[in-house]
Amino acid sequence: MAHPGELLRIAAEAAGAAGTVLGERFGRPDPDVRSKTTPTDLVSEADHAAEEVIRGVLSDRRPEDGMLGEETGERSGRSGLRWVIDPLDGTVNFLFGIPHWAVSVACEDAEGAIAGVVADPLRGETFGATRDGPATLNGEPISGSDGVTLDTSLVATGYSYDAGVRARQAEVAGRVLPAVRDLRRFGSAALDLAWTACGRYDAYYERDLKRWDRIAGVLICRRAGVALRELPAAGMPAGLVAAPPALIAGLEALVSG
Repeated sequence: MAHPGELLRIAAEAAGAAGTVLGERFGRPDPDVRSKTTPTDLVSEADHAAEEVIRGVLSDRRPEDGMLGEETGERSGRSGLRWVIDPLDGTVNFLFGIPHWAVSVACEDAEGAIAGVVADPLRGETFGATRDGPATLNGEPISGSDGVTLDTSLVATGYSYDAGVRARQAEVAGRVLPAVRDLRRFGSAALDLAWTACGRYDAYYERDLKRWDRIAGVLICRRAGVALRELPAAGMPAGLVAAPPALIAGLEALVSG
């Protein structure tokens, strides 16, 4: 089996290749934009082009591994490893010319993520971690916030594409806003997790995340010392809370209902 550091290097290479493709397309009209699960859940030619590039790198470097991509589904492998790919997290931002989107690439085995990368091509930032190594930003170690009080915490979140779920999430946001410094919603779950891992946000919560949205970012948060709790489905899809250990219980209580 490949060393985690080598898997991390391959993840960064694949994400970087996709970032180059996306950077060339950003700010230009996309000829092929379609809806997926709802009219607000979009996929573009850029998503598919970026995933194709990632799959090409991974097929060349790790031909025996499986793959799970947001746009083209799953390919079985023979090695016991699987790559989980979000080629463009923040598609709506990308299509509207908003410079906040990322590429997420992770490798997992039966026990979970081994290595993962969240790349922000526009800022030239690559966040990464392995299962047993430090969380890093462009190769330098990072750590999460050391915040201890919710009322001074900057919290990030995201919303579902389903209007009914968003209505419930708005109720939760109404509870959170008076209890924290402020609430941010920028539109990329992968970057929200990466920014929580490096302390730009104190904490983050969201429901209705897919595996490709969160797998790399969760690993990076964990290795950065951020506490993580799963939110069970409760009138809304299941979700996740990420926060400093001193804040996790309080934030979880606010967003659980």
